[in-house]
Amino acid sequence: MALDGCGLLCKYTLFIFNLIFALVGFVFLGLGLWLRFSNSTRAIFEFEALNSSAFVIAVTILIITGSVMLIVVVFGDYGACNEKRCALQIFSVLVSILAGAVVVFGVIAYSRSGEIGLRMGEFYSSIYFLYVANANGDPVLAVTLTFIQKLLHCCGATGVKLLEFAKETCPKPDTIWEHIKMDACPGVIINVFNDKAPLVMGLFVGTGALLLLAMICSSILAKKLKTPSSPQYIILTQPQTSQLEYIPTSTSISYSFPDQEPVVFTPLTVANIPIVIT
Repeated sequence: MALDGCGLLCKYTLFIFNLIFALVGFVFLGLGLWLRFSNSTRAIFEFEALNSSAFVIAVTILIITGSVMLIVVVFGDYGACNEKRCALQIFSVLVSILAGAVVVFGVIAYSRSGEIGLRMGEFYSSIYFLYVANANGDPVLAVTLTFIQKLLHCCGATGVKLLEFAKETCPKPDTIWEHIKMDACPGVIINVFNDKAPLVMGLFVGTGALLLLAMICSSILAKKLKTPSSPQYIILTQPQTSQLEYIPTSTSISYSFPDQEPVVFTPLTVANIPIVIT
């Protein structure tokens, strides 16, 4: 079905959004599954006493979030690429629920920033000590540490390069002093949630706004995909019997007019168009 300019814009916007959403979902799900089933971290989940730890909670959140994101992407891509209204409507409902959850989580993170900061610092410390305990051999833990430390520009649990066991995961120093001492990551993480709580909430609210934009595009595209039009009817008016004489035949319909030669009408077949004779 042909779409106008607005419909095409919404369609390609949804395609790009779902592509980015799929990449993030795969990263979250892949990282969560690796941290859950890796030989380096599997023992943590086998002890019931550690089931409430920040590491277990964070890994569970990663797996659930990645799975939900990929489910949303399936409906979004299928509906946008194949122009299916039902899939787009389901996508709109899922995205609206996800947007609400993101905003609510942002409000909670803002109101309880200190506690969440401590939890995130504990999560980083768990990854750091697991990496050190496995003789720096787990590549996913190394990538995770490198990403966090480069994002926050910090180095390990102490920040002192000479004392760090995982100094190869630290970012490059910007000053001469940073060759000797950088900020320790647990403290930086806690300060981010304490001192920059409005910024953290803004990130959540911005993510929720992007999700709402995707929901609006999905709703517009669904409305553009109209249902097929109803079948057309051809109405034939029966001529007056006083002026026409009906002569039945096996293969045609013949009418004779007074003082004129008979006229033979061969039946026509019109595909998929009902004929109503009144």
